[in-house]
Amino acid sequence: MNLNPGWLLLLSIAAGVWSVPIDRNGGHQEVKEEVPEENADTGLYYDRYLREVIEVLETDPHFREKLQTANTEDIKNGRLSKELDLVGHHVRTRLDELKRQEVSRLRMLLKAKLDSTNTQSLQMDHASLLKQFEHLDPHNQNTFEAKDLELLISTATKDLENYDAERHEEFKRYEMLKEHERREYLKGLDLEKREKEEKRLQDLQDKHRQHPKVNSPGSVAQLREVWQETDGLDPQEFNPKTFFKLHDTNEDGVLDEQELEALFTKELEKVYDPKNEEDDMMEMEEERLRMREHVMKNVDTNKDRLVTLEEFLKSTEKRDFHNPREWETLDTKPAYTEEELQRFETELRDKEEDLKRRAETLRQEQDLLNERGKALEAQKKEYQQAVLEMSQRQKEQQAADGQPPAGPNGELQFQPQAPKPEVKEEKAPAEQEVQVQNNLPAEPPQNLPLET
Repeated sequence: MNLNPGWLLLLSIAAGVWSVPIDRNGGHQEVKEEVPEENADTGLYYDRYLREVIEVLETDPHFREKLQTANTEDIKNGRLSKELDLVGHHVRTRLDELKRQEVSRLRMLLKAKLDSTNTQSLQMDHASLLKQFEHLDPHNQNTFEAKDLELLISTATKDLENYDAERHEEFKRYEMLKEHERREYLKGLDLEKREKEEKRLQDLQDKHRQHPKVNSPGSVAQLREVWQETDGLDPQEFNPKTFFKLHDTNEDGVLDEQELEALFTKELEKVYDPKNEEDDMMEMEEERLRMREHVMKNVDTNKDRLVTLEEFLKSTEKRDFHNPREWETLDTKPAYTEEELQRFETELRDKEEDLKRRAETLRQEQDLLNERGKALEAQKKEYQQAVLEMSQRQKEQQAADGQPPAGPNGELQFQPQAPKPEVKEEKAPAEQEVQVQNNLPAEPPQNLPLET
C-alpha cells in the first residue's frame, strides 16, 4: 500500500524500509517470494518502542485514512496526534501495553545505572527520574495518550537530526586517536626503524590517494554510472524518472536514506577496498554519510529526510546536476586540525592520569586488605595455640585430681580399662605337702614275685 510522504516521514524515522541491491540482468525474472528482512536500526535507544508503536497505529483504518491527507508539518507539529482519540479500543489497549513495557524497561535501566554507581536506590523517585526521557510522558505511566505520540514523533525527529552530527564527531575522535597511536608508536622506535616506518606509512597514504576520479553524488555522471554498471542499461538512454522508479526498491514513491546510500557504492569502491591495508572501512562509511548528506541538502527541499519523485526531477534541472564540482574525498582534507588533536591528546593524558590514580588507590586498598588478612591469619594461629595449651593444662590438672580426661570442649573422655594381670594365689603348706606327695612315684605292688 502506498502512503503519503507525511506518514513516510514517520516510517523513515523508524527506518522502517530496508534497501536491498537490485539485480538488473535483463530478461524475464521469476517472481520470488518476498522474505521479510530485519529493519535497519535507527540508533535511538528507544528504537524498538518507536517501531512497535508505528506498527500498531498502521492497523487502525481511521488513523491510516487521516494519514493519507496529512502533510509533513501536521506530523512534526503534533496535530496528527489528536486523531489518536478516535482509534479502536484494541489499538489503544495495545498502545497502553507498549507504554507500560517501555516504562518498565526504563526503570530497569535506571536501577542498573544507580546500582553500578553504588548509589542507594531505596528511596528512588521513578517519576522524577523518568523525566529525563523525552519520548514519553512521565506523569502518566500507564496509558498511551495523544501527548505520548506527539512527544515520540518530536523527540525522534530531533534526535535523528542530531544523529548525523554525533556520528561526524565520533569519526573525528576516531581519526585523532588513530593519529595519536601512530605518533606514540613511532616515538618508541629508534631513529633508523622510525625512518623506515615513516616511509612505509607515507607510501600507504600515497597509494590510497591514487584512485580514479570520484563523481559528485547525485550528479548526472554519478547516476549514469549506476544506470550502466548496476542496472545494466545503456548510459545514452538515461532517464531520471525511470532511474527513480528502479531504485525505489520498496515502491513507496520516495527514496529514503538507505536507498540513497545504496547509490554511492560504486563511487566508494573506487577509493576503498577491504583487502588493502591502506584503506580504512570506517573512513568509507563516513564518506558514504557525507555523500548522502550532500544529496539531501541539494534535493530534499522540504527537509523531511525523504526524496520524492518531484524533488528528484527538479534536482535534475539544476546547473550543478550537469556540471558539478569534483567530489573531495576525505583524504584531501583531514577531519581535524592540529589544535583539535592537541586538545584531544591533553584529554587522553588527563584520563590516563586519572586511571593511574584510581589504579594506585586500588593497589593501596589491596595491599591494606592483604596486610589485614595476614594479621587475621596470625591472630587465628595464636588463638589456636592458646586453645591447645589450655586443653593440655586442663588434661594435666584432671590427671592430677584423678578425674577422667576431658576433650577440647570440656567433655569427659572415657577410655576402656586394660585387663588386669592374673594373680596366682599362694597355697598353704599342707596343700603343698599333699601336692608333693601326689607327685612322688607310686610304690610297686606287694604281691609281685621276687627275682630269682
